[in-house]
Amino acid sequence: MKKRVWLIALMFCMALAGCSLSPGPYLDPARMQEPTPDNSTAAAYPVHLINAKVIADQAKTLAKDDPRTNMLPIEPLANNGYADYRVGPGDILGITVWNHPELTVNATTGQAAATDAGSGAVSAGAPGSSVTPDGQRVSADGTIYFPTIGRINVGGKTTEQISNLLMSRLAGYAVKPQLDVRVVQFRSQQVYMAGQLKNPGTLPITDMKLTLIDAITRSGGAVTDADLQRVQLTRNGKSYVLDVQRTLDHGDISQNIVLRAGDIVYVPDHNASRVFVLGEILKPQTLYMDKGQLTLADALSGANSIDPQSAQPRQILVIRRSASDPAKPTIYRLDMTQVDAILLSTQFDLQPLDVVYVGTADIARLNRLLVQLLPTVTSLYLLYSVGH
Repeated sequence: MKKRVWLIALMFCMALAGCSLSPGPYLDPARMQEPTPDNSTAAAYPVHLINAKVIADQAKTLAKDDPRTNMLPIEPLANNGYADYRVGPGDILGITVWNHPELTVNATTGQAAATDAGSGAVSAGAPGSSVTPDGQRVSADGTIYFPTIGRINVGGKTTEQISNLLMSRLAGYAVKPQLDVRVVQFRSQQVYMAGQLKNPGTLPITDMKLTLIDAITRSGGAVTDADLQRVQLTRNGKSYVLDVQRTLDHGDISQNIVLRAGDIVYVPDHNASRVFVLGEILKPQTLYMDKGQLTLADALSGANSIDPQSAQPRQILVIRRSASDPAKPTIYRLDMTQVDAILLSTQFDLQPLDVVYVGTADIARLNRLLVQLLPTVTSLYLLYSVGH
């Protein structure tokens, strides 16, 4: 009998030793120093019950403080300062002189070419200059070579200015010369498209204005995961955020700006527009906003609603970061036992990175405690039974 009592005592001591002798994962806390809790400095955050007044106040706040209303200090499309295209290094020019075959130089061989018998049009080229079969390339210094004139500076000029310059230079050689200057290939100015697009890359700036929506469309459009509400534009070293979705949905052309040479357009994914649904929910998960919109009712239904066995319907919390202090949360509570509150949940708009948390019912907490204690109580009872 003594041996049995000693064996029971030894088993009890081993049980008291805790996890250090039990199998499975275990982390020794001996070398970790936890901070001493200071309840005096713990902040208490007010909880706002979701009602009609909260819904109205939220709508006013979003209209006033919506970051998309102050994203870009750039003029609307109507006053974007769009001007004629200006030639730059790398562009290919096509210059046509009418009824003056002696000015014609074949772009490929540099030899004189015959005038088009039907129209009398000729193309200007020059021996030794940088040319293509379709025209003449603007040099890195912004100049081209023209017969009888020599090298002329065309960089930074419009095609009309180049035409007037050539006519003034040729005035002493031909009587009222007629010229046509056009850009055959646009190479000097580009915008860069990146991010969640089907065909990211570069797009040329041409003599036709290129808007933001045009650029996205020419890049194949946005992919499914793209967030068109937060399109990032980098211009002259400064970054801005544009709401392209607002232009598409509501026709707000202030966001559809005209792009300029060197602009970088980045279309992000929708990870910044996600909401977390946690707690006593049937399917805790991360939900993504649809075009930047997601109500509390959408979030709960998207997570298969609350768990009827353990959830506290009076404690549906929305925890939101404060814009002025990200470490300070703003808390809203929905009481799902009230019929009007359920209706208001369809009007309560969530914001990106909100946390929807469903509390635990008191009876569920008690049941879980009993489930945890039952193995211990059973073991103690068996030990007691063996001892007697």
